[in-house]
Amino acid sequence: MIYPKIALAQSIIEICLAKGITNIIISPGSRNAPLTIGFAQHPNFTCYSIADERCAAFFALGIAQQTQKPTAVVCTSGSALLNYYPAVAEAFYSQIPLIVISADRPQSKIDIGDGQTIRQENVFINHSVFNANLTEEASEENDLKINKAIETSILQKGPVHINAPFEEPLYETTDTLSVHPKITAIEETIGTKTIENEADFVSIWNNAKRKLILVGVNEVNNLDEKVIEKLAAHQSVVVLTETTSNLHHPSFINSIDTLITPFDDHDFNAFQPEVLVTFGGMIVSKRIKAFLRKYKPLHHWHIDTLRAYDTFNALTKHFEMHPNDFFTGLLSKTKSIESDYFAKISKIYHLRTIKRAEYLERTVFSDFKVFEKVIETLPKYSQLQISNSSAIRYAQLIDIDPSIEVFCNRGTSGIDGSTSTAIGAAVGNSKPTVFITGDIGFLYDSNALWNAYIPKNFKIILVNNGGGGIFRILPGHQEKPVFNTYFETSHNLTAEHLAKMYGLKYFTANDSKSLEISLDNFYNENESPCILEIFTPTHENDVILKEYFKELNKIVS
Repeated sequence: MIYPKIALAQSIIEICLAKGITNIIISPGSRNAPLTIGFAQHPNFTCYSIADERCAAFFALGIAQQTQKPTAVVCTSGSALLNYYPAVAEAFYSQIPLIVISADRPQSKIDIGDGQTIRQENVFINHSVFNANLTEEASEENDLKINKAIETSILQKGPVHINAPFEEPLYETTDTLSVHPKITAIEETIGTKTIENEADFVSIWNNAKRKLILVGVNEVNNLDEKVIEKLAAHQSVVVLTETTSNLHHPSFINSIDTLITPFDDHDFNAFQPEVLVTFGGMIVSKRIKAFLRKYKPLHHWHIDTLRAYDTFNALTKHFEMHPNDFFTGLLSKTKSIESDYFAKISKIYHLRTIKRAEYLERTVFSDFKVFEKVIETLPKYSQLQISNSSAIRYAQLIDIDPSIEVFCNRGTSGIDGSTSTAIGAAVGNSKPTVFITGDIGFLYDSNALWNAYIPKNFKIILVNNGGGGIFRILPGHQEKPVFNTYFETSHNLTAEHLAKMYGLKYFTANDSKSLEISLDNFYNENESPCILEIFTPTHENDVILKEYFKELNKIVS
């Protein structure tokens, strides 16, 4: 075995190994050489070299998203570290364990006017769950900080920062360990939590004739089938699921905006819940958030083992437990009461889905039509990664096969890093992965393709509408140079040359017929990662989507 000679680097590596941190993403540099030598030459670590630190951090986040285990990113000193920040913030709000290990200069070298000597300690303090600022020499105090950082990342499902100062020489090696670091046992709470003051909440539930369950970003198989069936059987319960909820039942409503966009005040009053129960991560639908902020429930219960955000300014109780435990305990004590809440909403939604099918059947080639075709042709039992902005919003309007697992970076909802995350997720999960993205998000993260680990069956569907199409949907759109340049970011770029440069097979489509042919060829290609770029009409997309919601208004409820 070859080890770095610097004892502190040895301690970090040995503690990571003892804690089961084996996926290591390294960005090349000099100051982190002791860590690179130790991780890359140890047979028990799987190391990846990603040059762009922003891409590296999102790649690591994608692996952690799938394995649900901490992934480490390692960088040199200086501005390299700051490029991790977007992924650190995403990990913080998405509750994904990420371990940032940064090499640093000794404290005596900071703020003396030397190159790459920024203030690295606590740089992520606002978006991390623990910060370990190490001293230069290996010590038990440093060991305890490293242990604590890793344990906190596991228990609190979030990013931590370990900052390690190294003095030159950096590249010296040895064949023997000079340290035997202290390894602490993780203090994990075992057992199933129960609902405190359960009788009070059972009484509220049993007396409420309008109960709304809203599910955001959610892990696959988070609820038992028995729980799902019980929720579906309650006449007083309506379950709204987002595309990222990975929760399915024929009676659940999986296109929230299709249901509520046409509602008027009378409809919203009838839909206003007495009890709102939420679980999972961030909600995509702006309309459901606006509705619940205006038509507040009497009770809002959020279920999460760690955090509860007061998204609707109505939170009354945070149940710090797993959703399955909560519903198993609650539903065993509750009763089904007479209510027309579900029946009315279900009838409206059924009519809306008929209207949606009719509209998509006759509408012309556009973003909306493309998303319908793309989503209905996704391979069963695959993993779908979706970028933010327009892509996730269009996906919310289309039914997705229940066998497909869906993911999106909704922690901060940024477009940066979506491609890198998707590639990391494809590496972290053996399922075939399809990534659907828009042109701006794709171009913004094009360095993601500078990656030697892209699986052969990884596929990118790029919907190119010539700019940030979401700004045409939002209020305030005007067909003027200022809007086109500074909001929409109009462009004439394509992915063709990027695909060629990075060795990806490239397919195109610009109408329904070419899309059908290209999709067949695209899915039959499994010897190389590939891109299908679909060109849609910039000036028609927003008109077609807005017309869709007008059509839904014609339904008499």
